[in-house]
Amino acid sequence: MVFTLLGGASLCGVAALVLLIISTSTDYWMQYRYSGNAANQGLWRFCINRKCHAHTLSVAFWDATRAFMLLSVLGCFAGVVLGISASKRVQSRRVRTGGITLLLSGFLALLALAIYTGMTVNFFGKRYIDWRFSWSYILGWIGIIMALAAGVVQLYAYQRGGSCEAAPASVSDS
Repeated sequence: MVFTLLGGASLCGVAALVLLIISTSTDYWMQYRYSGNAANQGLWRFCINRKCHAHTLSVAFWDATRAFMLLSVLGCFAGVVLGISASKRVQSRRVRTGGITLLLSGFLALLALAIYTGMTVNFFGKRYIDWRFSWSYILGWIGIIMALAAGVVQLYAYQRGGSCEAAPASVSDS
C-alpha cells in the first residue's frame, strides 16, 4: 500500500509540475479589452490582437509573481525527482525531503498567485472594464492543489513506511 501511495504522490507531483510549467510560461493569465481590441497577458508578455510584446514595465508584483512561480517550478521538480528516486525505500529521507519540497512548492505558487490576484483586482480591475482571469491563471491554482496534495501524500507514505508490515490474521477459536 505504501508503494502505491508513493506512486500516487509521484504521479500527482508530475501533474503539478506540468501544470505549473504551463501556467508560468503561457500568456493567458488575464484577458481584457484594450481600445476595443481583444488582449491578453501573462507573466512575461502581453498580446493585443495576437501580436505579442514583452512587458516593458518592471512592476514589482510581476517580478515577485515571476520569481515565486519559477521557484515553485524548481521546487516541484526537485520534490518529484526525490520521490521517484527513493521509490524503492519508502523510509528514505529522500521521500520526506521530497514531500516537504512539494509542500514548499505549493506554498510558493500560492504566494505568487495571491500577489497576482490582489494586484490585478486592485490595479487592472479599475483600469479595464471588461477583464477576466484566464486559463493559465486557473492552471496555476490547480497546480497548487496538486503540489500540496502530492506533498501531503508523500509525507504520509514516509510516515507509514516503517509500520506497514503485514500483520498476521487473527483467528479466533470459538
